[in-house]
Amino acid sequence: MKNQHRKTFFMFLMAFLVAFFIVSLVEVLRSSFTPSGAPEIQMASAVSSDTFKTPASFSDLTEKVKPAVVNISTSKTYKGRGGLGVPFGRSPFGDDFFDRFFGDVPQREFKQRSLGSGFIISTDGYIFTNNHVVEKADKILVKVTDGKEYEAKIIGTDTKTDIALIKIKPNNSLPVADIGDSDKVRVGEWVIAIGNPFGLEQTVTAGIVSAKGRVIGAGPYDNFIQTDASINPGNSGGPLFSMDGKVIGINTAIVAQGQGIGFAIPINMAKSILADLKTKGKVTRGWMGISVQDITEDIAKNLNHKSKSGALVSDVFKGDPADKAGIKVGDIVIEINNKSIKDTHDLLLSIAAFHVGETVTIKALRDGKEMVFNVTVAERKDRPEIADSGKGTKEYFGITAQEITPEIARQLGVSRETGVIVIDVENGSPADDVGIQPQDIIAQVNKVKINSMRDYTKEMSRAAEKKNVTLLVKRGKSSFFIGLRIE
Repeated sequence: MKNQHRKTFFMFLMAFLVAFFIVSLVEVLRSSFTPSGAPEIQMASAVSSDTFKTPASFSDLTEKVKPAVVNISTSKTYKGRGGLGVPFGRSPFGDDFFDRFFGDVPQREFKQRSLGSGFIISTDGYIFTNNHVVEKADKILVKVTDGKEYEAKIIGTDTKTDIALIKIKPNNSLPVADIGDSDKVRVGEWVIAIGNPFGLEQTVTAGIVSAKGRVIGAGPYDNFIQTDASINPGNSGGPLFSMDGKVIGINTAIVAQGQGIGFAIPINMAKSILADLKTKGKVTRGWMGISVQDITEDIAKNLNHKSKSGALVSDVFKGDPADKAGIKVGDIVIEINNKSIKDTHDLLLSIAAFHVGETVTIKALRDGKEMVFNVTVAERKDRPEIADSGKGTKEYFGITAQEITPEIARQLGVSRETGVIVIDVENGSPADDVGIQPQDIIAQVNKVKINSMRDYTKEMSRAAEKKNVTLLVKRGKSSFFIGLRIE
């Protein structure tokens, strides 16, 4: 019996060893026939997972940068009449409606409260935020991460970039945000936004940089970083951090009804105006005294310009720096201080960054020839607009124009030899398609100066034969070139 058991045991053992040998042999054979690309794919996968940041790194980053982020609450005082004050909005009938019918009713004061965010840039309490967060505020309270609240005062604001610098007087040294370089940011990089959305303090959201250099119509110096990190009301003024813990932007705008579309002001823009905000309370920008416009395909063709790059000078203000340097209407600016200019927005940003009194070198094309001008930058100041009006005949490209009469010249404050005035634009015509309006003044036709209706008729009849024309149009104090084409 024992022999029988021993025999059975050895049979099972032999069967197990044979099975183990066969499985091992199959595995060896299979690995020997595996395509050589397989290990490479595995390795690429391993490298890829190491390259991307994991959620744990977001936690580490948040712990590092959060102490420099602050919550900002403001209050503004408005006056209104009884229950129809600010909480219910302005009267659709206007303020004088209540003045006439309820003039004796005393006005009440109403408080409007709002929330925003910011970040500390110096240990003694200087803070960057958005201008719209603190604008016209009667009281600004800043809450730091340890829970302490301080009253802040506005040091400087800039409405054109929506940046503000405020200051608190802390009891001790404050943690400071590390400032980065937004020019080096790449599309696709991970970023995090920290702020106070809907009053929810120290909220952290993550995403990537979706685009750079966005122009969204917020102001003349639009140059936004677009991100899909969630930005909501209350995030305004808060920092956008790169994965190395440096501020690369100031969160400022969202797209209504949009998901995953937020915008931040590049931190380099804030750095460039910090000194002015600190010392003057406002920003002093450069001015050259020119109006420029983008080059359309039609304009490029008519001016024999090989591309649409550059900025076309549509007006030169008499006595201003560009005029003194010799720049003329029709010149195409292609470089400024050896930096290529691709369009008007690019030129505007470049000029605004120069200091008053600084001399810059401008390279421009005039009738296809390169010319160099040295322009001493002046201070940019707001210039008032003037109103227009007028009446008369003669139609080309859908434009009806007439002489500038003494009455029209007097009303507009222009010379009678400035050009001819547009009095009507035919619906659906080439002129209508490009936006020419009644009361526009046509100063040049294909770079020929127009002093009278006779000049205008002569040049426009020639252009009509060629079925295309480039006009220099004046509208108020603005001037711009427009290309028209008859299909």
